[in-house]
Amino acid sequence: MARRRRNHGSGLDAWPGYVDALSTLLMVITFVLLVFVLAQAFLSVALSKRQQVLEQLNHQMAELSQMLGLEQAKNKSLELRVATLGTTLGTLTSERDTLRGQLDSAQKLTTDQAAQVATLDQQLDQLRAQMTAIAQALDISQKTLADRDAKIADLGNKLNIALADRVNELKRYRSEFFGKLSEVLKNRPGIRVVGDRFVFQSEVLFPPGSAELSPQGTVELDKFATALRDISKEIPADLPWILRVDGHADHDPISSTRFASNWELSAARAISVVKLLIARGIPANRLAATGFADTQPLDAGHTAEAYAKNRRIEMRLTDR
Repeated sequence: MARRRRNHGSGLDAWPGYVDALSTLLMVITFVLLVFVLAQAFLSVALSKRQQVLEQLNHQMAELSQMLGLEQAKNKSLELRVATLGTTLGTLTSERDTLRGQLDSAQKLTTDQAAQVATLDQQLDQLRAQMTAIAQALDISQKTLADRDAKIADLGNKLNIALADRVNELKRYRSEFFGKLSEVLKNRPGIRVVGDRFVFQSEVLFPPGSAELSPQGTVELDKFATALRDISKEIPADLPWILRVDGHADHDPISSTRFASNWELSAARAISVVKLLIARGIPANRLAATGFADTQPLDAGHTAEAYAKNRRIEMRLTDR
């Protein structure tokens, strides 16, 4: 009886250690979750500020472009006025020269002729003054245009940098997308990564000559959709990402009575995949279905193995 009491007492003594270990584990998990939430919050704030800067740059470029158009119209008006004044100046100069020629030949001017010559000289002086003022205004306008061109070029560079940041941001999420989905889909027959896309062999998803998903294909796409849905929550809503689903067929002419050619079959299979992803919670505006028939084979051979490789569904995360 004494031995039983000692064993029972020993079990009670171990219980506080378990409680401490569980408490420590809970604190560690809470701390990790807190760090993750704070990191997500900081990232959201940074992305929001970057989007505001991008919108401001676009607004400034629009304003400068509008002002530049007005300035160019003003320049054209000034240039037209200069041309008109130049023509008038030439006409008046010709008239004055004619009168002076008459003076040289007659050696004597009437009162009216002398007054006419004086008036022409006065008009010529006024025209020269106007042309000088217009030329100065044109120079100022051209300098203003040059300054605005420089500002627009600078804003264009800033906008390109901002857009490049957005592209790099999408590339980062694309890398995470591939990493997580590769982990989910690894070691599964008929599913592989080729370059920047996931490739599902048609036999994994569809029966031969059909665009209806098989039970096995539905299971595989359910796993894909779950991973994609989780990953898409981490991508900022303002990033213009889209998952493109491409259907591909082999060179063998289709014998099914439902589809007229491999074009219809490949497109119908891509649409079937998109519909399932939508049903599993992926937003429709983030999906696109495309059919390529047999125009983009992975293997140019005419063997059964080559044909099997070419019958596929490809998924690629890209931007709109």
